[in-house]
Amino acid sequence: MNFQNQNASPRVLSGRNVTAILGPTNTGKTHLAIERMVAHSSGIIGLPLRLLAREVYSRVVAKVGEQHVALITGEEKIAPPGARFSVCTVEAMPREADVAFVAIDEVQLAADLERGHIFTDRILHLRGREETLLLGAGTMRGILEKLLPGLSVITRPRMSVLTYSGSRKITRLPRRSAIVAFSSDEVYAIGELIRRQRGGVAVVLGALSPRTRNAQVALYQSGDVDYLVATDAIGMGLNLDVDHVAFAQNRKFDGFQYRDLNPAELGQIAGRAGRHLRDGTFGVTGQVDPFADELVHRIEAHEFDPVKVLQWRTASFDLSSVDALKASLDTPPPVDGLTRALPAADAKVLEFLSRDGDVRALAEGRERVGLLWEACVLPDYRRIAPAQHAEIVGAVFSDLARMGHVDEDYMAEQVKRASSTEGDIDTLSQRIAQIRTWTFVSHRPGWLADATHWQEKTREIEDSLSDALHERLTKRFVDRRTSVLMKRLRENAMPEAEISPVGEVLVEGHHVGEMLGFRFTADRSAEGEDARAVKAAAQKALAAEFETRADRFAASGNGDLALDSDGLLRWLGQPIATLVAGEDALKPRIVLLADEQLTGPARDKVAARAERFVTYQVESLLKPLVDLRDTESLSGMARGIAFQLAENFGVLNRRTVAEDVRALDQDARASLRRLGVRFGAYHIFVPALIKPAPAGLLSLLWALKNDAKDKPGYGDVVAALAAGRTSIVTDPAFEKAFYGLAGYRNLGRRAVRVDILERLADLIRPALSWKRGTGARPEGGYDGAAFVVTPAMMSILGATADDMEAILKGLGYRGEPKPAEEVAAHLKALDEAAAEKDATQKAEEGAKPAEPVAEGADAATQPNEEVAVEPAVAETPAEPSAPEAEIEPDATPETAAEAPASETPAEKSAGEEEEEEPKPVLIWRQARFDGRKRHGAGKGNPRQQARGRQERDGAQKRGKPHRKDGEKPGFKRKGAPHRPREERPARIDPDSPFAKLAALKDQLKK
Repeated sequence: MNFQNQNASPRVLSGRNVTAILGPTNTGKTHLAIERMVAHSSGIIGLPLRLLAREVYSRVVAKVGEQHVALITGEEKIAPPGARFSVCTVEAMPREADVAFVAIDEVQLAADLERGHIFTDRILHLRGREETLLLGAGTMRGILEKLLPGLSVITRPRMSVLTYSGSRKITRLPRRSAIVAFSSDEVYAIGELIRRQRGGVAVVLGALSPRTRNAQVALYQSGDVDYLVATDAIGMGLNLDVDHVAFAQNRKFDGFQYRDLNPAELGQIAGRAGRHLRDGTFGVTGQVDPFADELVHRIEAHEFDPVKVLQWRTASFDLSSVDALKASLDTPPPVDGLTRALPAADAKVLEFLSRDGDVRALAEGRERVGLLWEACVLPDYRRIAPAQHAEIVGAVFSDLARMGHVDEDYMAEQVKRASSTEGDIDTLSQRIAQIRTWTFVSHRPGWLADATHWQEKTREIEDSLSDALHERLTKRFVDRRTSVLMKRLRENAMPEAEISPVGEVLVEGHHVGEMLGFRFTADRSAEGEDARAVKAAAQKALAAEFETRADRFAASGNGDLALDSDGLLRWLGQPIATLVAGEDALKPRIVLLADEQLTGPARDKVAARAERFVTYQVESLLKPLVDLRDTESLSGMARGIAFQLAENFGVLNRRTVAEDVRALDQDARASLRRLGVRFGAYHIFVPALIKPAPAGLLSLLWALKNDAKDKPGYGDVVAALAAGRTSIVTDPAFEKAFYGLAGYRNLGRRAVRVDILERLADLIRPALSWKRGTGARPEGGYDGAAFVVTPAMMSILGATADDMEAILKGLGYRGEPKPAEEVAAHLKALDEAAAEKDATQKAEEGAKPAEPVAEGADAATQPNEEVAVEPAVAETPAEPSAPEAEIEPDATPETAAEAPASETPAEKSAGEEEEEEPKPVLIWRQARFDGRKRHGAGKGNPRQQARGRQERDGAQKRGKPHRKDGEKPGFKRKGAPHRPREERPARIDPDSPFAKLAALKDQLKK
């Protein structure tokens, strides 16, 4: 700072050789000033922003050459030797300069509370030898003419029309719009919204470095983005191609308080809409209320209240002492039209430092006080608290006073803190503000021992931080893909598009979506205009892809296709079609999942291949069912049973078709067996269908037919089947049909696989057919007509004793409770008698070799499915079985997780066994099929009455008396001769697996 003539009396204010060019925005004032400056031998122009100074510097360099132009700002100095023209920020302009031309832009800022006194000082004192231009708004005419007698005023009209367009939503703003807000949070929020809807925005904030702001402005000017979100910085002469200005806020913090923008400020910002001869519009958006008609008129007509006073602060500082300096800052204005400015940042720092004893001790004498005041001018770019900023200024002054320059180590430490390029937008902005402080220090004459080194170092760091900040802003607020697409579409140019082998659709190298099967799925991040742009750009790449994919799909093998449990047909994992119900459950319809671009022969190819695969799946996995439905080898009752099996998806309760089964001859049964049918004791079923794949397909087809894909239990029962579960606990919420489709039968609280129930029948049959005195008692045998539950029975079912009771009742057995002691004594007596008889036979036979007998050759012990007794309806539940029957065997791996552990006597304490009475044991017998009145089996049941008549007729034909009601099997009526039972050979189908056992038995007897 030049302190010469500080105490000289102020010159008489004069407007001689001074011209004020006034008018609204877009009048060409700055352009005229540049043209006038380069027409002189030398000149200097002052601008309100470092960014605007950079722009004007570039324009002047383009006219006269780089070696003739200097750029001087607080943080930057480009000064070629012999430079004739200087472009400066107003703060960097000298108070006096020996140049032919001087221009000061945006002079209306002399009324600004924070910076106004600097503009006022340059307006009043800085002059060119030949010409001085003051550029600004028309509101300055009266005050300038008052302060500068003899001033020449030229008013320039706006070159285009500015019109109010009302209120619009942010997402509905036209292209080439600038949205104005006054807080970084609001700017960021608006930027995020527009990025999602329109592809991206450029961001201009006062806190950005000039390099970053230039890069963001270039992003907008190039057309890569169509929207700009900025603070009121755009109102300071930035030349942008803006067609519409929208106010998202109309309040700001002016450094002292929050206040509404006055009409002149609104007009200055709104005036950036339109350039040269192109008209512009302005309006409001977001939460801002529409402007009043009077305000709109004033902005459109550029009629604003004139500026009454300018901010002023003395330039004659008393440097004799710190207190004298502070007192001189309170000097009143010398003339009317000026008002003393509020304490600026430098005055606030001086006030803080004046209270520091060390600083006051160092600030002795005019030179040291001047040095302190010069240090106080250090700008607070970080906008931190005055006390914190004062500490930095105090450290700088202390080094200057003691060493004559700022300590190198201190400078290095501060610069290093700001050098990292990591972090988010706010972090990088803070580091840029911090490094700007030290850039300013490096450009102060005499403040550093090696000023050139630090100027280069701070410049390098600021540039790297600026580039990183621009990258973060672009990444956050610009969708490059959408920007490129929309720009190419506006230019009516078809962008380059391609599809990767994995189906990724790329346009101009940007991911825009995926091709899944025959459907294009746009990127989910695309919305609004973005989505339309993406879809339009992808059409070129997709046009030929549909034809190519259709050919590949038509030639694909079955291994490339799969049918999901949800009915989706997939090709290499991608959905192609979905199944819906048809008239025939085994012939579902196919609905292709394809875009409209798949048409004509290509669509027919895809549909035909899909239908072939689904038909193949049904005919291969459900072949037994298809054969039963379509066979021509069956007739009569066999064909009827086959039809019923096909209608019921391969499982019939034998009780429901008992009469039909009895009517089958051996040839008919053999024909059904060859088609995969098994005649079990409880069910007629197809074992090949009780597997996960067929069961899953059956469940899907039934669910499609009955609209049950969303019903509880769909897929869960098949999953249990796939896990190998022989029985599962039923869920009341599940659709019951799903159990049957997977081959399970609901019995009590458990559902048991039908093939496992036949294994249970194989265990029960020997116990029921055993007679006392015919050999050792089989497991579970009781008296030849009843049985008790064994661990083996519970093991194969994975059931507890309580479960077994419900299961057996459901299968048509009735339980008779007997005391546990009686049952145990009876079984013990039977086993002892059998053991005694066996010992006697061995003693009689002596050394005679035993005749070999095939194990299980006794027909009574064979699981002969042809002679199974039809179970009747279960009778009234009996009492729970005895503790012996509650012992649960070791569960199989499939059932271990499902079957709950039952309490056994061994697990109880001795005291509990003495206190609890043994539970009765259930003795199980087959339910009766006569015409007695039991659970609806009497006169009111036509099926049972007919069955009773058939039994009586058959007995009479065989010459046997018919039992009366209430007689037990084997009961001899009084007067009726006893006739021994004739043994009738069982009819065995030669194709049956039991035929080989019978033949082996005959061979052994011979």
